[in-house]
Amino acid sequence: MNIGTRSLLFGVHQVLIHPWFVALAWWKLYGVPLDPRLWVAFIIHDWGYWGQPNMDGPEGELHPVLGASMMYRWFGKEWSDMCMYHSRFLAKRYNRPYSRLCVADKLAISLTPAWLYLPLAFLSGEIKEYMTGKWARTSAGERSARKWLCDVQQYCSAWAYEHKTIKDDTWTGTQRDLAIHTDK
Repeated sequence: MNIGTRSLLFGVHQVLIHPWFVALAWWKLYGVPLDPRLWVAFIIHDWGYWGQPNMDGPEGELHPVLGASMMYRWFGKEWSDMCMYHSRFLAKRYNRPYSRLCVADKLAISLTPAWLYLPLAFLSGEIKEYMTGKWARTSAGERSARKWLCDVQQYCSAWAYEHKTIKDDTWTGTQRDLAIHTDK
């Protein structure tokens, strides 16, 4: 079973858990999510990980396409863009603004407690890619998974609160975004 599928079934993108944290993040950032289309987006935005051999590699980076195409069919272009550009990578690639779903999705990482996030990440095997992959923000050899997660959660929270108004993203793809923190 590919890592993307494992993530959706029993990993950090688990289809019955992750959407609730995205909804909680939305509530903290933008207020109570009353529009049912938001709930559909919370649920399906990561479904494109299904069958993917990686999370942040060439295939995994395109995971928003499936959710975006579903949202387009059901609700139109605006909602499709919300799903598609929940990926900062795709927003940068296509020179489009990231969406508010992107901001909520990043904050959701910070809201997921370590006692839940880490077992899911280990169970699915995602932790290996996240801690050592090209977007790792800490060196896996220098810290425990708990310290790595704490660092990532601090980064994601700071990014989300600074970018909740969809201001220019000067962090993504910069040294600040990719920095390996060794001061903790």
